[in-house]
Amino acid sequence: MSKENLLKHLRNIPDYPMKGIQFKDVTSWFMNPDDLREIADTMYEMYKDKGITKVCGIESRGFIVGAILAEKLGAGFVPVRKPGKLPYEKVSMEYKKEYGFDRLEMHIDSITKDDVVLIHDDLLATGGTAKASCELVSRFKPKKIMACFIIELTNLKARCSFPEGIEVSSMIEMDEFENL
Repeated sequence: MSKENLLKHLRNIPDYPMKGIQFKDVTSWFMNPDDLREIADTMYEMYKDKGITKVCGIESRGFIVGAILAEKLGAGFVPVRKPGKLPYEKVSMEYKKEYGFDRLEMHIDSITKDDVVLIHDDLLATGGTAKASCELVSRFKPKKIMACFIIELTNLKARCSFPEGIEVSSMIEMDEFENL
């Protein structure tokens, strides 16, 4: 994998969604078939021998590579959604974000105690949504929970705040203010 090649195609959007945030827009990678293939293939290699039975994609960018990864691993895909998007009975969790509160939901039959779960999102920044997803998945008491990200903004140190026992991995580690 070429970090440099991918970073050439990554958009950085200053002051979005609020002043002081350097938003890393991975949709530019999803539009490029070579970048998307490289991301999917690299993540598959990272997880192919881990016995994963379910991939949980966090709304919304986590759905894209999460679903591709689930298919490549021969696992099921579970969407972790914002309120009001799931039609069946659900379990939910409210959590605090850096600029307010939010809620995540999953169907009540999404995960069993026999599942090995990989939670996927595009980016790990402050970690609020990812940690809340881990807590929500842990309510199902699966065998194991892992979390993976395409990019991790290491200067924000979110990895340190995940519950013990959750393996956290990322394809690309970078500082939020790293010059693209």
